Amino acid sequence: MSVSERDKYTGHMTTGHEWNGIKELNTPVPLVLLVFLSAAFLFALGYWILMPAWPLGDTYTKGTLGFDQRQHLAKQIEKNDSEQSRWIDPLVQLDFDAIQGNSQLMAIVDESGPALFEDNCAMCHGSDGDGGRYFPKLNDTSWLWGSDPNVILQTLAVGINSTHPDTRIAIMPGFGAAGVLSAEVIENLVAYVQSISSSHNTSIEQANMAGKEAYSMYCAGCHANDGTGNSVVGAPNLTDDYWVYGGDTTALTATLTHGRKGHMPAWDKRLSLSERRILTLYVLSLNQSVVTGDKP
Repeated sequence: MSVSERDKYTGHMTTGHEWNGIKELNTPVPLVLLVFLSAAFLFALGYWILMPAWPLGDTYTKGTLGFDQRQHLAKQIEKNDSEQSRWIDPLVQLDFDAIQGNSQLMAIVDESGPALFEDNCAMCHGSDGDGGRYFPKLNDTSWLWGSDPNVILQTLAVGINSTHPDTRIAIMPGFGAAGVLSAEVIENLVAYVQSISSSHNTSIEQANMAGKEAYSMYCAGCHANDGTGNSVVGAPNLTDDYWVYGGDTTALTATLTHGRKGHMPAWDKRLSLSERRILTLYVLSLNQSVVTGDKP
């Protein structure tokens, strides 16, 4: 260790330490650092005195301000609930026509609906409501139980073929698997159903008469004599171009042979009434023709 000396460039004394010709200066701690350290200490001291700070076994120092985070959070929740009730109450109490006629309430639907739909519906029905194989489209005008908002609200609450005691029931029997219809009769039925669908060009007169007779006996009870369906029992319209399971020969043959039994969960436990009503209006808004009153 060398003897300390005064540095000729800075005027500071050295510490006596030297490494490879570099001498360490004995400089004082910068004043600005002392100021910040003092301010931090004073702030910490003040915080310990004013606010809850030190644990003491099963309790803690309360602080002279008596601040309680739990009480603060409870007040915030109470305030938010009070503010939400201003628009939640009308959404729950007013009928759907009144809500649709209120621009402020519909702004809430437009703001909250997409998030609710993405979180609870999009995984099956698609982000835009376009559906998919085995999952119905929600942005068209074909509705199993009708497009009345109260009907949609009920479906959201109880589901379809769900565990809810009041669930909607939608079951297509498997006529072939049950041995009720032979493969030949099913083939005739497929030809007839395709002939009355708007997506096929075969006229009803060209359809197999045996298929028409089988339709009258086994299908008309649910789908109506003209194939337009029955919203009371959730039987789909067979004359339009909307098919949940496909309208081609292979898909229709599979449907008639093995049957179908879709599933939609009941949302009455997961979603509040206001959330289900918002979802109802949002689903309707996916098709503007329904919103404007041009209902199927």
